[in-house]
This record gives sequence, C-alpha cells and structure tokens, in this order.
Amino acid sequence: MNHNDKYTGVWPVMLTPFDEQRNIDWASLEKLIDWYIQAGVNGLFANCQSSEMFFLSEAESLQLTRFVLDYVDGRVPVVASGHTACGLPQQIDQVGQMAETGVDSVILISNRLASPSEGDDVVLANLQTLTAAIPSTVGLGIYECPHPYKRLLSDEVVSWCAQSGRYTFIKDTCCQIEKIRQRLDLIKGSRLHIANANGQTLLASLQAGAHGYSGVMTNFHPELYVWLCDNWDTAPESAQVVSDYLSAASLLEYLDYPICAKDYQLSLGNFKSVASRTREAGNYYSAHFQSTVQQTLRLGETLKNQLGI
Repeated sequence: MNHNDKYTGVWPVMLTPFDEQRNIDWASLEKLIDWYIQAGVNGLFANCQSSEMFFLSEAESLQLTRFVLDYVDGRVPVVASGHTACGLPQQIDQVGQMAETGVDSVILISNRLASPSEGDDVVLANLQTLTAAIPSTVGLGIYECPHPYKRLLSDEVVSWCAQSGRYTFIKDTCCQIEKIRQRLDLIKGSRLHIANANGQTLLASLQAGAHGYSGVMTNFHPELYVWLCDNWDTAPESAQVVSDYLSAASLLEYLDYPICAKDYQLSLGNFKSVASRTREAGNYYSAHFQSTVQQTLRLGETLKNQLGI
C-alpha cells in the first residue's frame, strides 16, 4: 500500500456519539478520533451515514465536520459528506458550505443525484451541475449510500468522474467483485480511488488493485483492516485467515448498527451512551445481539495477538 498516496488504505466511517438527550457528545468524539488514529488508519470519513448525517441539522452537520477537522489537526486527511438535501439548488448550497470547511474531499451521495424512478442520464446531468458549482480546489468523491435507497453508479458515471480530474474517491458498496474489477479498469490512470465498503470482497478487491477499505467495521477492529491493507500481498496465507474472519465478523452490521458499534465504544470507555437518532437500543439488549458481538470481537482480539498487532 503506497502511503504517499493519501486516498489509499483504511478510512473509518465515523460514528457520532450522542448524550442521553441526543445532543452531540463532543468529549466522546475526541476519544473516538484518537482511537481511530491510534489504530493506524489512513484518513477519516466524517459526516457520513454512520455519523447519522440524515438526522443532523444543517448547522450540526457543519459544526460536526469543523470539530473533526480541528481536533484531527492534520494528523490524517478528512473527507466529509453531509449531502442530504433533495433539491439541486439546496444541494449546491449544502455541498458548497461543506467544501468551505477545508475537508480534503467532499463526498456526494449517489442517491441524491436522482429519484429511484429516474435514469442514469439524470444522475450524470445533476452530477455535472453539482461538480461545476464546487470550487476546483476541493476534491470530490461519491458514496453509494444505501439510505434512503441504494443507487449504484453506472459505468458512464464512473468514467466521467475519472476523466473529469475532480474526483478522488468512490466509496463502493456494489459488493460484487466483477463490478469492482470493471470499475478499476474504468478509472485506470486517473486520480480516482476505489475504497471498498464490503468486508467479504475486500481481499479480492485489493488483489485486483482497489485502494482500500471504508466501511462500518472500522468501528470495531480498524487495526485488522489496516493490517490487511498493508500486508495482503506480502503475507498471503495470514491475509486469507484475516479476510475469512473479517468476512464473518462483517455480519455484525445487521445486529442493530449503529447501536452495536456504540455499545462496543461504550465498553472501551470512549462513549458514555449508546444513544442514536436512527433507532432505539432496546432490541439490541433484549435479543442475543450483544453477546454475539462480544464473542465475535473476542475472536478478533485473539487474531490480533497471533499477528502481533
């Protein structure tokens, strides 16, 4: 992994800690940032879906991003989204304000570029309009966010992003290795990087030339993803074992995320509450979810010890 190229490696999708009144808990956010950076991550994706961005006000969205930038203080690069508006004029305003915070790249959300019934031609037209409205000094990216609906990028859109020279980052959620390989061909020679959000296809995507990982499991064991991105080619047998574990552990996402991740951060002493604006926590504690998460992560600790992480 070439560390001179800043859009490679592991980019956690940041959680937003809230207090019991569901206000942002800034002290816990500082601990979380330090925890990510101590794990050796390459950059941070602030104000994304894991940050509950669709449940933040415009003012909170900007305040959150500025806080992350100030506290990180150049230790790692930071990208951010906050691209939640529906109408294009509001999106231009929203994305423009995010660009002014000083983030390395502003990440657009693919499903904001057209409604579910509209075609890829609408996506491309709106993407071109948005791109032209954002100062060229700021990098751009696209995230195939599954909320409120999942919109995968067409080959035409990926090619246009690569050829535009403006785009640095696709957070890829297609979860299909053949499609990832195809996208890698489309972006060859450009400054565009593909960060896979899917643990199950990660190793195969790295072998195919993908640039790293940006997914929810960085909120549990970022060190294992850092190890895999750094060592997949030099320690292939160990990499396969790590990949097999991470594939299985990725299923924890379906156990009331982000509550499961916030509960883990609570157990580490980073968070003071599991409060979320997206869901209630009751089901997580009444089902067997918590013990499943704890046992799966304990297995990960054993793996870290074996690898000397």
